[in-house]
Amino acid sequence: MGDIGYLHEGYSKSVLMSAESSTITVRLVRSFEHRNFRPVVYHGVNLDQTVKQFITFVQKDVPSRAGLPPPFKNYKYDTMKIIHQAHKSKTGELVVSLEDDDKLILKEESTLKAAGVANETELAFFCEEDYRNYKANPVSAW
Repeated sequence: MGDIGYLHEGYSKSVLMSAESSTITVRLVRSFEHRNFRPVVYHGVNLDQTVKQFITFVQKDVPSRAGLPPPFKNYKYDTMKIIHQAHKSKTGELVVSLEDDDKLILKEESTLKAAGVANETELAFFCEEDYRNYKANPVSAW
């Protein structure tokens, strides 16, 4: 995996440290309508890697992660969006804000740092098609 710098050891995943390593929480969003999501914390994330590299890593990590129910392990996540950054105000949305997509949805060719990700940032990871459908009709099922 070259410049991504991940070291796999069974179920525990650690990331090789760099000058720009951070703790990032990734909220796996299985359903917007049912507010069904699970947070996964990654320590030592290199913010100089591209969004695409980080997405690929998380997509490979989730299916083998202990403690996640099968529906979360086998889902088609493809898009990341910033939910919250440390020391900034939180959104009132329970799953993910439907605002500011142009600023908050991460572009794959960008580095995490250039996309606005910093230490203790929380990201939503979801299926873009599900998000677009929910955004067009934002109704909760409960």
